[in-house]
Amino acid sequence: MKYLPIILLVLYLAAVWFFSLWRLRQELDQKSTPLNHPRLTPMLERLGQAMDLPPVRAHVYEVDPVNGLAAPDGRIFLTRGFIRKLDANEVTPEELASVIAHELGHVAHGHARRRMIDFAGQNAIRMALAGVLGRIIPGLGIWIAGMIATAVAARLSRDDEFEADRFASALLIRAGLGTAPQISLFRKLDRLTGGRAGQAPAWLLSHPPVARRIAAIQSQEARWRQG
Repeated sequence: MKYLPIILLVLYLAAVWFFSLWRLRQELDQKSTPLNHPRLTPMLERLGQAMDLPPVRAHVYEVDPVNGLAAPDGRIFLTRGFIRKLDANEVTPEELASVIAHELGHVAHGHARRRMIDFAGQNAIRMALAGVLGRIIPGLGIWIAGMIATAVAARLSRDDEFEADRFASALLIRAGLGTAPQISLFRKLDRLTGGRAGQAPAWLLSHPPVARRIAAIQSQEARWRQG
């Protein structure tokens, strides 16, 4: 019986997670359409060929923010906001191919499943710390526990982003596109936000600093080409 509270907590967190997944899937099903854009179709074909697969399938998520998304079921999405940027010639097809390649990296590495475990762990940490710190520092304990759990979540998220970046770089090189579109898009997004994290578009939230991502991509490509 002494493990009953822990078991109940795990079951509760699992229920919350699966409910959030269900809501996300409903949202994406209702607000998305297959991506059939004449300037992106060749990019989807090249990415598929680079993996010895048919053309990559992607969808348009009909929301305004500039973002890319890998759904837990493996589907890849670009937001309507990103497509509008393409139509306005503010981004190139190759740059959007780098977003799709990045999201494929999340799928290939199973980040959605990993985040399910992380989600349960972070909430368990938050609740445990809140109980302990709430007794030591009344009024501030819960806030501090939340900050610690948020910091852990952000660190794990940044690790996932670097991993997805590496996958995207390798895929783009194999597709003959190179890493230039990946880097140029990062620089464009950084300029749009003025380098201020608090005003970052959705695609950069909880992500590593752009300068670090670019440096990592350039370093990895140099090592690969030397090898």
